[in-house]
Amino acid sequence: MKDAKRRSSTPARPDLLSIKVEDLMIPAVNVAYVEPHHALDHALLILIKSGYSAIPVLERGERVRGTISKTLILDSILGLEQIEVDKLRDRQVAEVMNADVPRLHAQDTMMKALELSISRPFLCVEAEDGTFLGLVTRSAILERVHAYCRWLKAQSVRTSHPQPDADAVQ
Repeated sequence: MKDAKRRSSTPARPDLLSIKVEDLMIPAVNVAYVEPHHALDHALLILIKSGYSAIPVLERGERVRGTISKTLILDSILGLEQIEVDKLRDRQVAEVMNADVPRLHAQDTMMKALELSISRPFLCVEAEDGTFLGLVTRSAILERVHAYCRWLKAQSVRTSHPQPDADAVQ
């Protein structure tokens, strides 16, 4: 009985290794994106209005072609002595985007996502056939890691300050 009481009051250990990307994913229908043929001014507008620093570039809304960010856009219009704003209308996203982006699958582990997200704000998730399913943000991953750290801290407090056994006190 003593062990049963102790086990029931101990929260379950969050298992970071068993969390799948699909459990962290924002579905494609909720993701702001641009297409490769869009003008840079349109992409910059989407980025500013959405509040994101970067978004996926999708072909016909379903195939990942890369990512575009405010920094990439602004770097592309900086001249030697001035900002060349006219380039925003004249250049397409495909000319500026980062095409070298890692991709995840829904059944990949959170640990794989964690490794890939260290220097990226988000990761694109694809189906086996290459269809865009959604994305996983670095903050969603960090929320799970934070929950695990809180759990570890709670466990260390329990083991360093064991609760008196109710049956032994009587």
